Amino acid sequence: MKKILPEYEYSEGQLNIIGDLARRTGLCPETVKILYGRGIDDEDKIERFIHPSRAHFVSPYKMSGMKEAVELITRARDEGWQVVVYGDYDADGVCASTIMRGVLERFGIEPVVYVPERTSGYGLGEAAIDAIFEEYFPQLFITVDCGISNAEEVEYIKEQGAEVIVTDHHELPEVLPDCICINPKINDGYPYDNLCGAGVAFKVGCALIGESAYDFLDFAAIATVADSVPLTGENRDIVAEGLKIINKSGDKPYSQFIGRTGETITAQTIAFAIAPKINAAGRMGDANSALELFCADDPKTVFDLSVKLTAYNSERQKCCDELYLSAKSKLKEKGVQGRVIMLWDESWNTGFVGIVAARLAEEFARPALLFVKNGHMLKGSARSVEAVNIFEALRACDEVIAEFGGHSQAAGVNIEVENFPLLEQLLNKYLDENYPVGAFAPTLYISGELTSPVSQKFAKELEMLEPFGVGFKRPLFCLSVNDCSVRPVRPQSPHLSVKSRYIDLMYFSGAQYAGILECPAPKKLVFEYNISTFRGKEYVKGFIRDVVYDSDCPSQATEAIALNNLSLAALPEIGCEVCNITADEARAKMENCGYYGTLFVAFEAKTLSLYPRAGQLEVNLFTLSNRNLSSAVLVSPQAECDISGYEEIVFLDKPAAMTLPSLKGKRVYVCTEADGAASLKELSADRQKLIDAFRQITAAAYSIEGATAEEAAAKKPINFTPAETFFALKVFEQLGIISFEGGRLTVYKGMKTQLTQSPLYNLISGLN
Repeated sequence: MKKILPEYEYSEGQLNIIGDLARRTGLCPETVKILYGRGIDDEDKIERFIHPSRAHFVSPYKMSGMKEAVELITRARDEGWQVVVYGDYDADGVCASTIMRGVLERFGIEPVVYVPERTSGYGLGEAAIDAIFEEYFPQLFITVDCGISNAEEVEYIKEQGAEVIVTDHHELPEVLPDCICINPKINDGYPYDNLCGAGVAFKVGCALIGESAYDFLDFAAIATVADSVPLTGENRDIVAEGLKIINKSGDKPYSQFIGRTGETITAQTIAFAIAPKINAAGRMGDANSALELFCADDPKTVFDLSVKLTAYNSERQKCCDELYLSAKSKLKEKGVQGRVIMLWDESWNTGFVGIVAARLAEEFARPALLFVKNGHMLKGSARSVEAVNIFEALRACDEVIAEFGGHSQAAGVNIEVENFPLLEQLLNKYLDENYPVGAFAPTLYISGELTSPVSQKFAKELEMLEPFGVGFKRPLFCLSVNDCSVRPVRPQSPHLSVKSRYIDLMYFSGAQYAGILECPAPKKLVFEYNISTFRGKEYVKGFIRDVVYDSDCPSQATEAIALNNLSLAALPEIGCEVCNITADEARAKMENCGYYGTLFVAFEAKTLSLYPRAGQLEVNLFTLSNRNLSSAVLVSPQAECDISGYEEIVFLDKPAAMTLPSLKGKRVYVCTEADGAASLKELSADRQKLIDAFRQITAAAYSIEGATAEEAAAKKPINFTPAETFFALKVFEQLGIISFEGGRLTVYKGMKTQLTQSPLYNLISGLN
């Protein structure tokens, strides 16, 4: 069940502290509440947080191994050693390689930079080590964004006669490599352990060349956002300072990716416009093209490589979509009863499974592991939900894992094919024993509820809290509403403009929720604040992120339910296997359903009174509020609501017709003792009433808004209820005497026809 919970709750004493901090800082109490709840709980911390700066950087020498690394690198320079920088194929690894290369060049060393391709696997590999020694004979190996889990490979390098420095940020294994290791997770005097690989490389740069290393802060910022490490502590300072460089300079190698002039580049710009294109190079098997781009200074080379990476990203998106559909198909066939999603396929690309695993983890609100079969091994990527530490879960099952590494939300994992079912069993057992059911429920944490006109000062202060990202997410707020004024931003647009009592909002791709927003049933709109500028004046708007229906009051949407049921009944019947059951049998299914996999559908809200346990499940109106396939109740489903992923679908009342498209080919249980067409039986199929409706529609034709009969009916354009209006419009559309082609109503006068030629008219006539 999707939950809305306060991000924080305060005692009376804490509220007094917050009020005092607000007075001393000049900030709104609402702003201080957010900061206080996130651990920024005194005046000095607030001052530092809202003014991130390089002045807050921690001395690199507080990090274990830094002094020894500087001494060894200095010796390498002074004695003219051949130095190899060994990186990684993702955005963090490429940025870390770029930083280390630039720093070493300024320090007086011309390094060889080696970035392996994804097909070679993560971290140091013996084949790559052999190839490097065969060509370059290095005396010093420096890893960036990898190596901490490669104790054996480090020994192999040392056997070849080279010294090794490992710089990494990943979780520590039980045995560290026997060399100089720089990793903020090592228990030393360094106060911040969440740097990314490029952040660690930047700190090495600061130790080697001082403030000259600050010239590489833009690459450290890109990697920090791309690698999804928390944007708190020193990471916040790195990203803020890096964004200053990115916003000041328009001729950086990555500038081609941004493509917008005059707009302020934020962490979100990095996340959606820059990082995916860098990562795409590695995922498409050409990580070195991203490194070449970052090292290029010729405008034509930069342009050509930018075009290549952009094309890679487009191809990557296409491949990911195909893999996602393949995984969804496998999941539908396998079922969704477990606490973890595990799938594998021989044809999948290892470069994309991590992205799709993240998508599935978010969609189904549980960890997801996707593997690619190669011989007798499965190579995979794990992604998790916020509440579940997948690294610890894998560590608990390491007896059946050949190799794994990563952090709490993402990991790489390799297993033998024969161990796949055993790992799935062990992970499910571990998650069952260590996490409550609530950990797998989609949860929206809100920073406050809007109960009065919005404060522009507060909205402006929220902008001061940038950069937002992992570890410091953009605050969400909620607004309790009944019906709202809703309209598409333009005809047939999927985006909605929503007017409420206290704030105007936008809902991107929210068209499927228009019916819920317009109906009088109570619900909460979860949104974030945004400042927009129009003709030189600033306005506060809200961007809706979710709509959560108040499941206690479905009956308040009676008229909207009637309209929606009629819209569904107007569709052609589909083929599905129907098994009739009694109300007692339906109640038994509800009593015994598991956490996942069963959907109960009621076409009339009053039907729920027959099922006492319905209120213990999530109750949805028109469409599902989440897609994790947890057992739930759906009242009056929309035609476009996809419920095909459920293993068992139980109709709690008998519908007028089997017309829900996603039921095609499925087995459906239908309780025949309750009437799911009650609201449709209240409609009149009287010929004279339809003639009157046609006259009114003809008279008002030029003023009727809406691209479909349903949209037009919701605007109440004639002196009929929305359901009666839709019934008339749809019947006339089926008869061919009106049309909504082109996105608006057209009436064809003088045409002869018979009402019985309309399937919807015949259906409603047959009910009465």
